Amino acid sequence: MAKKKGSFIWLMSVSVLAVGLLLFCQFYFGDGLNESTTFYNNTHINGVDVSGMTSKEAEEIVANKMLEKRGNIEITLTHGGENWLLKGDEFEAKNSISKPISEVLKYGREGNIFAKKKIENKVRKEGLNVNISYKNVLGGLDEKLENIISEVETHAENAQVVFNPDSEKMFSVREGAKALKVDRDALNSKLDEALKNADKVSIELPTTEVVPNIDKEAMLKQIALRSSFETSYATSSNDRKSNVKKALSAFNGKIVAVGEEVSFNAVTGPRTVENGYKKANIIMNGVYVSGAGGGVCQASTTLYNALLLADVEVLASSHHSLPASYVPLSFDAMVSEGYSDLVFKNTLDCPIYIKAYGDDNKAHVEIYGQPFEEGEEIKTRAEFVKILPHDGDKIIQDNSGEYTNFVLYKGEYHRLKYPREGYESKGYVQYLKDGKVVKEKLVRHDYYYPQSGLIVEGKETLGEGMTLPASNVKRIPAQKVTSESEERIKNKIEKLSPSEYNP
Repeated sequence: MAKKKGSFIWLMSVSVLAVGLLLFCQFYFGDGLNESTTFYNNTHINGVDVSGMTSKEAEEIVANKMLEKRGNIEITLTHGGENWLLKGDEFEAKNSISKPISEVLKYGREGNIFAKKKIENKVRKEGLNVNISYKNVLGGLDEKLENIISEVETHAENAQVVFNPDSEKMFSVREGAKALKVDRDALNSKLDEALKNADKVSIELPTTEVVPNIDKEAMLKQIALRSSFETSYATSSNDRKSNVKKALSAFNGKIVAVGEEVSFNAVTGPRTVENGYKKANIIMNGVYVSGAGGGVCQASTTLYNALLLADVEVLASSHHSLPASYVPLSFDAMVSEGYSDLVFKNTLDCPIYIKAYGDDNKAHVEIYGQPFEEGEEIKTRAEFVKILPHDGDKIIQDNSGEYTNFVLYKGEYHRLKYPREGYESKGYVQYLKDGKVVKEKLVRHDYYYPQSGLIVEGKETLGEGMTLPASNVKRIPAQKVTSESEERIKNKIEKLSPSEYNP
């Protein structure tokens, strides 16, 4: 019986202690059970006393006050002598203060009960004053600010390589322009602070300059001579030399951006007298004839070989109907407006820079760009396949009388052109590492078709008693190819690389 009485007394003691502790907490901490649902005493949001209010109650009264003020707001933004005025009634009314109100309510609600009580006492004593940004009630403010910012901000211009191919120092670096940026965080802080105390505010846009960080020496180290190529025109006429030089000058100083495609015909323009080109021999249908721009193909050929040696991708090139005398087979590049062009594309990782010029004896092209890796080198190789034999002379009658200055009667002959043998050939690009070929790529497989000889004969019948003098025109029969003749051509073509070729 005494044992039961002791247990009862212990249970009653614990109960009294628990009730006492609960009453103490209620007394010391106030409405502890509801502490997370109402604001601390002496809490103000945008000047409104929200002490003891719930989040919803505070949201309603604060939003109404801010929206009432909206129509009186005038924001003047200034920069560099320019002004922009934003009026409150220009903005759509909106209410987006629920989240920031909830954030204020959370203040001091974390940690243990003693830490929370400490913060609550501090708020009651010193007060908690919070200002919610007017962006939450001014619909479209961000968009209007961004429109103004876009008028003020400038973008940085990257430093650029300046290419002066005719000067002693061909490459230099021009510094880029600074960027001007608006500090959006600082602007928002200024707006919120200014609108705390006034409806009409003027704010200087906070800006910073961003200076491009460049290393001039590093930029210039990324440019090196990738290739050079030259061809001889020492025995050409002055007019032909002039045409070659003019075409080369169109490329002199040209910078080809990464991924850019270039057409030779587009760059050089029409080959006309009006465009500054002179008349010189051109190849047409296997015959040399006079035409404006004669010699331009030597400029395109010189450029073509320099491009191959620089490992620049060539998208289109064509061979002549007759072999060119200044490069081996399969390394010429015929250009003609309307049906033949030299087209290339910069597939390298950096721009390429072209220096092109002609002196009294040679055409020159140099291509600069990112350096090759140490020990890397590119060469070209011509391969003779076989002779394509000609079929000798063909005789035609001068029925139109076009050649009466040379022939009148049957049996009189005048040679218009000699037959020419043709060739099958291939062109390769070789990639070398430390002097050894590690890769070879076929870039051309060409057929320079043979040309028939052409002899014209008069059409008139010889009169009675008339005799013709012996003709000095000897008819040439179809060609018979021998192993000796093929070996002779093979040695001539394959003995020298295109960069060494100088007939």
